[in-house]
Amino acid sequence: MMSFSTETKNELARVLSKKNYNNIIELSGIVRSSGSIQIVGYKKLSLKITTELSSVARKVFKLLKENFGINTKIYVRKNQTLKRNNNYILVVENEMGAEELLKKLGFLEEGEGFFTKNKVPVNLFQDDESIKSFIRGMFIGGGSISNPDKNYHMEFVTNNREFSESLKDEINKLGFNFKVVQRKNNYIVYLKESEQISDLLSIIGAHNALLSLQNAKIVKEMRNNVNRIVNCETANLSKTVNTAVRQIENIKFIESKIGIDKLPKNLQEIARVRIIYEDMSLKELGDMLSDPIGKSGVNYRLRKIEEIANNLRNS
Repeated sequence: MMSFSTETKNELARVLSKKNYNNIIELSGIVRSSGSIQIVGYKKLSLKITTELSSVARKVFKLLKENFGINTKIYVRKNQTLKRNNNYILVVENEMGAEELLKKLGFLEEGEGFFTKNKVPVNLFQDDESIKSFIRGMFIGGGSISNPDKNYHMEFVTNNREFSESLKDEINKLGFNFKVVQRKNNYIVYLKESEQISDLLSIIGAHNALLSLQNAKIVKEMRNNVNRIVNCETANLSKTVNTAVRQIENIKFIESKIGIDKLPKNLQEIARVRIIYEDMSLKELGDMLSDPIGKSGVNYRLRKIEEIANNLRNS
Protein backbone atom coordinates (compact mmCIF):
# COMPACT_ATOMS: atom_id res chain seq x y z
CA MET A 1 0.00 0.00 0.00
CA MET A 2 1.32 3.43 -0.96
CA SER A 3 2.34 5.62 1.99
CA PHE A 4 0.78 9.03 2.62
CA SER A 5 4.19 10.63 1.92
CA THR A 6 4.43 8.91 -1.46
CA GLU A 7 0.88 9.93 -2.41
CA THR A 8 1.67 13.53 -1.48
CA LYS A 9 4.92 13.57 -3.48
CA ASN A 10 3.21 12.04 -6.51
CA GLU A 11 0.58 14.78 -6.31
CA LEU A 12 3.22 17.52 -6.02
CA ALA A 13 5.18 16.04 -8.93
CA ARG A 14 2.23 17.03 -11.14
CA VAL A 15 2.25 20.65 -9.95
CA LEU A 16 3.98 23.15 -12.26
CA SER A 17 4.19 26.89 -11.80
CA LYS A 18 3.14 29.17 -14.65
CA LYS A 19 6.34 31.15 -14.02
CA ASN A 20 9.55 29.53 -15.26
CA TYR A 21 11.74 31.09 -12.56
CA ASN A 22 9.61 29.44 -9.86
CA ASN A 23 10.00 26.07 -11.60
CA ILE A 24 13.77 26.66 -11.54
CA ILE A 25 13.58 27.45 -7.81
CA GLU A 26 11.56 24.26 -7.22
CA LEU A 27 14.27 22.32 -9.05
CA SER A 28 16.80 23.98 -6.73
CA GLY A 29 14.86 22.57 -3.75
CA ILE A 30 14.72 19.08 -5.27
CA VAL A 31 18.44 19.09 -6.05
CA ARG A 32 19.31 20.47 -2.62
CA SER A 33 17.44 17.62 -0.87
CA SER A 34 18.10 14.68 -3.20
CA GLY A 35 21.16 15.67 -5.23
CA SER A 36 24.87 15.06 -4.73
CA ILE A 37 27.84 16.80 -6.33
CA GLN A 38 30.71 14.67 -7.56
CA ILE A 39 34.22 15.78 -8.60
CA VAL A 40 35.06 13.92 -11.81
CA GLY A 41 38.37 15.52 -12.76
CA TYR A 42 40.37 18.70 -12.52
CA LYS A 43 37.85 21.53 -12.17
CA LYS A 44 35.11 19.22 -13.35
CA LEU A 45 31.84 18.44 -11.59
CA SER A 46 28.84 16.24 -12.19
CA LEU A 47 25.47 16.29 -10.47
CA LYS A 48 23.53 13.16 -9.51
CA ILE A 49 19.86 13.33 -8.45
CA THR A 50 18.35 10.22 -6.85
CA THR A 51 14.69 9.48 -6.08
CA GLU A 52 12.55 6.41 -5.41
CA LEU A 53 9.60 7.85 -7.34
CA SER A 54 9.29 7.71 -11.12
CA SER A 55 6.95 10.72 -11.02
CA VAL A 56 9.68 12.85 -9.40
CA ALA A 57 12.31 11.59 -11.86
CA ARG A 58 10.08 12.60 -14.78
CA LYS A 59 9.52 16.04 -13.27
CA VAL A 60 13.26 16.64 -12.78
CA PHE A 61 13.89 15.48 -16.35
CA LYS A 62 11.25 17.90 -17.64
CA LEU A 63 12.51 20.86 -15.58
CA LEU A 64 16.10 20.31 -16.73
CA LYS A 65 15.08 20.06 -20.37
CA GLU A 66 12.61 22.95 -20.51
CA ASN A 67 14.56 25.45 -18.40
CA PHE A 68 18.20 24.59 -19.14
CA GLY A 69 18.12 22.62 -22.38
CA ILE A 70 19.76 19.66 -20.61
CA ASN A 71 18.75 16.22 -21.93
CA THR A 72 19.84 13.82 -19.25
CA LYS A 73 19.05 10.13 -18.94
CA ILE A 74 17.10 8.34 -16.22
CA TYR A 75 18.86 5.26 -14.87
CA VAL A 76 17.00 2.66 -12.84
CA ARG A 77 18.76 0.82 -10.03
CA LYS A 78 17.40 -1.74 -7.58
CA ASN A 79 17.42 -0.38 -4.05
CA GLN A 80 19.76 -2.74 -2.20
CA THR A 81 18.58 -1.57 1.22
CA LEU A 82 14.84 -2.08 0.89
CA LYS A 83 15.11 -4.90 -1.67
CA ARG A 84 11.85 -3.84 -3.28
CA ASN A 85 11.92 -0.19 -4.43
CA ASN A 86 13.76 1.11 -7.48
CA ASN A 87 16.04 4.11 -7.42
CA TYR A 88 15.74 6.52 -10.32
CA ILE A 89 19.00 8.35 -10.99
CA LEU A 90 19.54 11.39 -13.21
CA VAL A 91 23.12 12.46 -13.90
CA VAL A 92 24.11 15.85 -15.30
CA GLU A 93 27.66 15.44 -16.59
CA ASN A 94 30.24 18.19 -16.58
CA GLU A 95 29.98 18.36 -20.38
CA MET A 96 26.23 19.01 -20.08
CA GLY A 97 26.88 22.12 -18.00
CA ALA A 98 26.70 20.76 -14.43
CA GLU A 99 28.80 23.59 -12.96
CA GLU A 100 26.79 26.35 -14.61
CA LEU A 101 23.55 24.62 -13.57
CA LEU A 102 24.65 24.44 -9.93
CA LYS A 103 25.48 28.15 -9.96
CA LYS A 104 22.07 29.03 -11.42
CA LEU A 105 20.36 26.85 -8.81
CA GLY A 106 22.17 28.68 -6.00
CA PHE A 107 24.59 25.93 -4.97
CA LEU A 108 27.93 27.37 -6.01
CA GLU A 109 29.47 30.79 -5.68
CA GLU A 110 30.27 32.56 -8.92
CA GLY A 111 33.98 32.71 -9.82
CA GLU A 112 36.95 30.39 -9.73
CA GLY A 113 36.93 27.30 -7.52
CA PHE A 114 34.08 25.30 -6.04
CA PHE A 115 32.58 27.02 -2.99
CA THR A 116 29.18 25.69 -2.00
CA LYS A 117 26.46 27.77 -0.37
CA ASN A 118 24.87 26.39 2.79
CA LYS A 119 21.82 28.61 2.94
CA VAL A 120 18.49 28.83 1.17
CA PRO A 121 19.14 30.72 -2.13
CA VAL A 122 16.94 33.70 -1.26
CA ASN A 123 18.74 35.77 -3.91
CA LEU A 124 16.81 33.74 -6.49
CA PHE A 125 13.40 34.50 -4.96
CA GLN A 126 11.22 37.09 -6.70
CA ASP A 127 7.96 36.76 -4.75
CA ASP A 128 6.17 34.69 -2.08
CA GLU A 129 5.51 31.99 -4.66
CA SER A 130 9.27 31.49 -4.94
CA ILE A 131 9.74 30.31 -1.35
CA LYS A 132 6.64 28.14 -1.72
CA SER A 133 8.15 26.58 -4.87
CA PHE A 134 11.42 25.96 -3.02
CA ILE A 135 9.56 24.30 -0.12
CA ARG A 136 7.68 22.10 -2.59
CA GLY A 137 10.98 21.04 -4.14
CA MET A 138 12.52 20.33 -0.73
CA PHE A 139 9.55 18.15 0.21
CA ILE A 140 9.57 16.24 -3.08
CA GLY A 141 13.29 15.56 -2.73
CA GLY A 142 13.72 14.92 0.98
CA GLY A 143 10.51 15.48 2.91
CA SER A 144 8.04 13.16 4.57
CA ILE A 145 4.68 13.33 6.27
CA SER A 146 3.10 10.82 8.65
CA ASN A 147 -0.17 9.10 7.94
CA PRO A 148 -2.71 11.46 9.60
CA ASP A 149 -4.70 8.45 10.84
CA LYS A 150 -1.83 7.83 13.27
CA ASN A 151 -0.21 11.17 14.13
CA TYR A 152 0.71 14.58 12.75
CA HIS A 153 4.34 15.00 11.74
CA MET A 154 5.98 16.66 8.75
CA GLU A 155 9.71 17.00 8.18
CA PHE A 156 12.50 17.93 5.78
CA VAL A 157 15.76 15.99 6.04
CA THR A 158 18.99 17.96 5.49
CA ASN A 159 22.66 17.10 6.06
CA ASN A 160 23.88 20.56 7.08
CA ARG A 161 23.10 22.47 10.28
CA GLU A 162 23.53 25.92 8.73
CA PHE A 163 21.21 25.06 5.86
CA SER A 164 18.59 23.51 8.16
CA GLU A 165 18.48 26.68 10.27
CA SER A 166 18.23 28.79 7.12
CA LEU A 167 15.37 26.64 5.78
CA LYS A 168 13.53 26.80 9.11
CA ASP A 169 13.84 30.61 9.23
CA GLU A 170 12.60 31.11 5.68
CA ILE A 171 9.56 28.83 6.14
CA ASN A 172 8.70 30.41 9.48
CA LYS A 173 8.58 33.83 7.82
CA LEU A 174 5.33 32.55 6.27
CA GLY A 175 3.82 32.16 9.76
CA PHE A 176 4.87 28.62 10.64
CA ASN A 177 6.54 27.17 13.71
CA PHE A 178 9.09 24.69 12.34
CA LYS A 179 11.91 23.52 14.59
CA VAL A 180 15.25 21.78 14.01
CA VAL A 181 16.55 18.61 15.67
CA GLN A 182 19.66 16.54 14.94
CA ARG A 183 19.13 12.86 14.09
CA LYS A 184 22.41 10.98 13.67
CA ASN A 185 24.28 12.82 10.90
CA ASN A 186 21.21 14.65 9.60
CA TYR A 187 19.36 17.79 10.68
CA ILE A 188 15.58 17.54 10.62
CA VAL A 189 13.35 20.57 10.09
CA TYR A 190 10.01 19.42 11.49
CA LEU A 191 6.45 20.40 12.39
CA LYS A 192 3.90 18.56 14.56
CA GLU A 193 0.81 20.83 14.55
CA SER A 194 -2.04 19.55 12.37
CA GLU A 195 -3.39 23.00 11.48
CA GLN A 196 0.02 24.25 10.35
CA ILE A 197 0.72 21.07 8.39
CA SER A 198 -2.63 21.64 6.63
CA ASP A 199 -1.63 25.22 5.83
CA LEU A 200 1.73 24.14 4.43
CA LEU A 201 0.16 21.43 2.24
CA SER A 202 -2.17 24.10 0.91
CA ILE A 203 0.51 26.62 -0.05
CA ILE A 204 2.70 24.06 -1.83
CA GLY A 205 -0.26 22.74 -3.85
CA ALA A 206 -0.94 19.36 -2.18
CA HIS A 207 -4.70 19.86 -2.08
CA ASN A 208 -5.68 16.17 -2.19
CA ALA A 209 -3.29 15.43 0.68
CA LEU A 210 -4.80 18.38 2.56
CA LEU A 211 -8.32 16.97 2.16
CA SER A 212 -7.15 13.52 3.31
CA LEU A 213 -5.54 15.03 6.40
CA GLN A 214 -8.64 17.06 7.27
CA ASN A 215 -10.92 14.05 6.76
CA ALA A 216 -8.71 11.93 9.00
CA LYS A 217 -8.76 14.68 11.61
CA ILE A 218 -12.59 14.86 11.52
CA VAL A 219 -12.92 11.08 11.87
CA LYS A 220 -10.42 11.07 14.74
CA GLU A 221 -12.27 13.88 16.56
CA MET A 222 -15.63 12.12 16.06
CA ARG A 223 -14.18 8.87 17.39
CA ASN A 224 -12.78 10.68 20.42
CA ASN A 225 -16.14 12.37 21.06
CA VAL A 226 -18.00 9.06 20.82
CA ASN A 227 -15.54 7.43 23.22
CA ARG A 228 -15.90 10.36 25.59
CA ILE A 229 -19.71 10.09 25.54
CA VAL A 230 -19.62 6.31 26.00
CA ASN A 231 -17.17 6.61 28.89
CA CYS A 232 -19.31 9.30 30.49
CA GLU A 233 -22.50 7.24 30.12
CA THR A 234 -20.75 4.14 31.43
CA ALA A 235 -19.54 6.08 34.46
CA ASN A 236 -23.01 7.49 35.10
CA LEU A 237 -24.61 4.06 34.73
CA SER A 238 -22.09 2.54 37.13
CA LYS A 239 -22.77 5.33 39.60
CA THR A 240 -26.54 4.83 39.28
CA VAL A 241 -26.29 1.07 39.80
CA ASN A 242 -24.01 1.43 42.83
CA THR A 243 -26.36 3.99 44.37
CA ALA A 244 -29.39 1.74 43.84
CA VAL A 245 -27.57 -1.23 45.41
CA ARG A 246 -26.66 0.88 48.44
CA GLN A 247 -30.24 2.15 48.80
CA ILE A 248 -31.65 -1.40 48.70
CA GLU A 249 -29.07 -2.59 51.24
CA ASN A 250 -30.11 0.23 53.58
CA ILE A 251 -33.79 -0.68 53.27
CA LYS A 252 -33.13 -4.41 53.86
CA PHE A 253 -30.97 -3.58 56.87
CA ILE A 254 -33.75 -1.45 58.39
CA GLU A 255 -36.27 -4.21 57.69
CA SER A 256 -34.08 -6.77 59.48
CA LYS A 257 -33.54 -4.53 62.51
CA ILE A 258 -36.77 -2.70 63.16
CA GLY A 259 -39.03 -3.39 60.17
CA ILE A 260 -40.11 -0.99 57.42
CA ASP A 261 -43.40 -0.34 59.29
CA LYS A 262 -41.41 1.65 61.89
CA LEU A 263 -40.45 4.24 59.29
CA PRO A 264 -42.51 7.40 58.71
CA LYS A 265 -45.38 6.86 56.24
CA ASN A 266 -43.70 8.80 53.38
CA LEU A 267 -40.49 6.75 53.78
CA GLN A 268 -42.35 3.42 53.99
CA GLU A 269 -43.86 3.85 50.55
CA ILE A 270 -40.64 4.83 48.79
CA ALA A 271 -38.78 2.00 50.57
CA ARG A 272 -41.26 -0.63 49.34
CA VAL A 273 -41.25 0.75 45.78
CA ARG A 274 -37.43 0.81 45.73
CA ILE A 275 -37.29 -2.85 46.87
CA ILE A 276 -39.75 -3.97 44.17
CA TYR A 277 -38.33 -1.92 41.29
CA GLU A 278 -34.59 -2.22 41.69
CA ASP A 279 -33.68 -0.97 38.20
CA MET A 280 -35.86 2.14 38.09
CA SER A 281 -34.44 5.64 38.01
CA LEU A 282 -35.35 8.17 40.72
CA LYS A 283 -37.77 9.92 38.38
CA GLU A 284 -39.54 6.62 37.59
CA LEU A 285 -39.74 5.77 41.30
CA GLY A 286 -41.37 9.13 42.00
CA ASP A 287 -44.04 8.42 39.36
CA MET A 288 -44.88 5.09 41.05
CA LEU A 289 -45.93 6.70 44.34
CA SER A 290 -49.58 7.19 45.24
CA ASP A 291 -48.85 10.89 45.38
CA PRO A 292 -46.17 11.29 42.68
CA ILE A 293 -43.13 13.44 43.48
CA GLY A 294 -40.10 14.60 41.51
CA LYS A 295 -36.56 13.24 41.34
CA SER A 296 -35.27 15.56 44.08
CA GLY A 297 -38.09 14.51 46.42
CA VAL A 298 -37.29 10.81 45.91
CA ASN A 299 -33.61 11.48 46.47
CA TYR A 300 -34.40 13.36 49.70
CA ARG A 301 -36.48 10.46 51.10
CA LEU A 302 -33.89 7.83 50.20
CA ARG A 303 -31.18 9.89 51.88
CA LYS A 304 -33.33 10.04 55.00
CA ILE A 305 -33.61 6.24 54.89
CA GLU A 306 -29.81 6.06 54.59
CA GLU A 307 -29.40 8.27 57.67
CA ILE A 308 -31.73 5.99 59.65
CA ALA A 309 -29.82 2.89 58.49
CA ASN A 310 -26.47 4.46 59.47
CA ASN A 311 -27.81 5.42 62.87
CA LEU A 312 -28.96 1.85 63.42
CA ARG A 313 -25.55 0.53 62.38
CA ASN A 314 -23.76 2.89 64.75
CA SER A 315 -26.03 1.97 67.67
